[in-house]
Amino acid sequence: MADERPLYERDPAAWQAHLAEGNARQPRKRVGADLLLRNGRDEILLVDPRYKPDWDLPGGMAEANEPPHVTAERELREELGLELRVGPMLVMDWVAPHGPWDDSLMFIFDGGVLPSVEHLRPTDDELAGARFVVLDDARSLLRPYVWQRLRHAVAALADGRPRYLVGGAPV
Repeated sequence: MADERPLYERDPAAWQAHLAEGNARQPRKRVGADLLLRNGRDEILLVDPRYKPDWDLPGGMAEANEPPHVTAERELREELGLELRVGPMLVMDWVAPHGPWDDSLMFIFDGGVLPSVEHLRPTDDELAGARFVVLDDARSLLRPYVWQRLRHAVAALADGRPRYLVGGAPV
């Protein structure tokens, strides 16, 4: 009678090889993680990347095997010298392939309210500047799809319900 146990119980090494082969064939997704940071006047922190034409939210792209919330914390530390633990996820946006890029998952986490920070200065060469702006002014500084994510993040912060978006629109 043949052994009826599943492959992973019969031959753990073969099962691991099977999983590794599947992992190598499956598509990889880029992951980005940004932060919604506010000051005491309810203004939102934006950054001015040197490598993009528009302003952006603080954050960046995940490194291999890095959780998105850790990405947001690391990027904030590297780019602005700020240490903080991020709060809840507010938005996850699936972005379709575009230009040379494959699809990606983009997150926005609640960064909370920063204590009295008068002058934020970039701590690396990626950023030309950082400043707090009112929500309405953010719209003219951000790319339209980043603006859509931001406005949904602000709504999620207000009602406590995270948003799942596809291309910046609720599903």
